[in-house]
Amino acid sequence: MPDHAYLSAVRESYDTVACAYFERVRPPEELDPLSRGMLNVFAETVRTAGLGPVADLGCGPGRVAAYLAARQVDIFGLDLSPAMVELARAAHPDLRFGVGSMTALPVRDGGLGGILAYYSTHHTPPALLPVVFGEFRRTLAPGGCLMLAGHVGSGQHFRPTRAYGDHPVSYESYLLPPDRIAELLKQAGFALTARLVEEPGEGAERTFATFLARRPEQP
Repeated sequence: MPDHAYLSAVRESYDTVACAYFERVRPPEELDPLSRGMLNVFAETVRTAGLGPVADLGCGPGRVAAYLAARQVDIFGLDLSPAMVELARAAHPDLRFGVGSMTALPVRDGGLGGILAYYSTHHTPPALLPVVFGEFRRTLAPGGCLMLAGHVGSGQHFRPTRAYGDHPVSYESYLLPPDRIAELLKQAGFALTARLVEEPGEGAERTFATFLARRPEQP
């Protein structure tokens, strides 16, 4: 896999915090109704289309993949962190998980019916998002659906040194405006079908957004 400098920092950081992440991050069943609703819409869309398996990219410990599998979605997970993949395999032995990078997916052209990128692209430097979104389009079948969700902002750039219970990390985070993310998806050849922006609420400090897009059936 191409090892841009930031990938090493992300891999090492999530290997370090994997167990703490597993303990602290809420499972999908405990998310707010809108977030769960978008996951359910995605599940129904890819299940009904039946264009191929779904890849959960940046799957972490596999909880979101398991949530969708329980809704009859044929899904597997990929994550940059081997430690996260080990947790996912231990927690969900009936599902498939592997190590992989969004910059060079180990998937043939048009081999996926859906892609889920759930809070997993914010460590990618904005200049490299076209590479990632290009891989999403390459691996999706015509008519395939992409769901991308994550925190958004006005271009903020964070470089934390500790996270998830004061563990050392070296990754960086980038919060782009929703309009910029939508523009990059369109430039990559996606047709945007829905966008949901949720403002910070009780217990939440940041705005987050969910995008549903599809690869057009015609070039």
